[in-house]
Amino acid sequence: MNAKRLIRGKAFINGRWIEGTNTFDVVNPASDTVVEKVANLTVTEVHDAVDAAYKVWSSFKISDTSQRASMLERWYQLIMEHKRELAEIITLESGKALADSLGEVDYGASFVLWFAEEGKRAYGETMPAPKISNRILTIKQGVGVVAAITPWNFPLAMVTRKIAPAIAAGCTVVHRPASQTPLTALALAILSEKAGWPAGVLNVVTGTDSSGIGYELSTNPLIRKLSFTGSTSVGKLLMKQAADNVKKVSLELGGNAPFIVFEDADMDAAVEGAMFAKFRNAGQTCVAINRFLVQDSIFDKFSERLADAVKALHVGNGLDDGVQIGPMINKNGLVKVQEHVADAIDKGARILTGGKVIEGLFYEPTVLVNVPENSLIAKEETFGPVASLFRFTTEEEAIQMANDTEFGLAAYFYSNDVHRCWRVAEAIEAGMVGVNEGRISFAGAPFGGIKESGVGREGSRYGLDEYQEIKYINFGMADR
Repeated sequence: MNAKRLIRGKAFINGRWIEGTNTFDVVNPASDTVVEKVANLTVTEVHDAVDAAYKVWSSFKISDTSQRASMLERWYQLIMEHKRELAEIITLESGKALADSLGEVDYGASFVLWFAEEGKRAYGETMPAPKISNRILTIKQGVGVVAAITPWNFPLAMVTRKIAPAIAAGCTVVHRPASQTPLTALALAILSEKAGWPAGVLNVVTGTDSSGIGYELSTNPLIRKLSFTGSTSVGKLLMKQAADNVKKVSLELGGNAPFIVFEDADMDAAVEGAMFAKFRNAGQTCVAINRFLVQDSIFDKFSERLADAVKALHVGNGLDDGVQIGPMINKNGLVKVQEHVADAIDKGARILTGGKVIEGLFYEPTVLVNVPENSLIAKEETFGPVASLFRFTTEEEAIQMANDTEFGLAAYFYSNDVHRCWRVAEAIEAGMVGVNEGRISFAGAPFGGIKESGVGREGSRYGLDEYQEIKYINFGMADR
């Protein structure tokens, strides 16, 4: 397998590869086999990484914009040159289908190329002064050392989406990948080293002490920015801890995405969009559909069409040809899916297809119909290959059901009525809305949520702003 030359079990601090005193196993969830043993760093070693990043920042922050752009461009080129190897590593440690992993490499690399260019456009402004003897302007400067904490479900894209804008802004980074999937992040570090990045600009700290490392990264006063993608409960804790130093914080947290199908929708387009937005990575994505809200007049037709498409999905080891659905990431993820399905059935829902564990961590792609609003699956993020269908009658009822959640990350709906499209898009409480579209994320668009789904945006020019401070300068001049 080509991936072996990019698999490394050491942490990366200040340009050196660190073995650590202890190690932890990275396990392939599809086969329950150990992929690699990885350095299990202590909080003290993470603290050392922060110190290194801070020392390097004093010189890196005054580097030329063109130099930082070249760094990112070279990183992008290497990522694309090693696309297959990186995809194999993603599949080995996360279990997702190789086709999904190849798509993730393209998606993740697009952020690197985007911010290589966007860093050149970090414009300030000049403003009219109250007196003729003054000149007023603003400039943008990198915030400082950045702590980036990323999840297991997108072990490459969530990394590049944070590191690329930080580097473009002139920040240094201490990155802590999820302990389930650190190998992709370490492979990216290998490529950054190959790209000639200065030592200490990117540091990758690996370890299983999530709370200890999280506390260090959120409270260390040398870190001026914390970017976290993960659960809402952990995000809230990090936000509280970061408040002591008044750090700049970006949080991309949980979701409970609705997918509304109105009676005037294009049925074929709706099913196609649903299959991507629900079943990519076996439903283990933050923007995955959690609740299908289908108008009563087309409920039976849509549910049958969706079930037919779901039955055709091929489940298996992500490295095997033709596989579309891999395993759950771990036993806890599988148990949660089982609990949600069992609860829905107990409360009156019916299974159209699926609903069983196949073997190991594999779960059948499932369609549930007539799911009651008091079920667990209506309120909690399932994070698995389960499509839960709820009925509604009117547009007003659909909007009320869609917004009946503390989350507000992504939402989708399908309708061919242009007036309805504008009304519903503006009424839905979510940071991102797909109108007749199930693929909503790309590097040039702001990714993020409202309510308890987080603060800040990633991607787009707003994603660069998250790693910069605005400095106002008032020049007093001699009287004219």
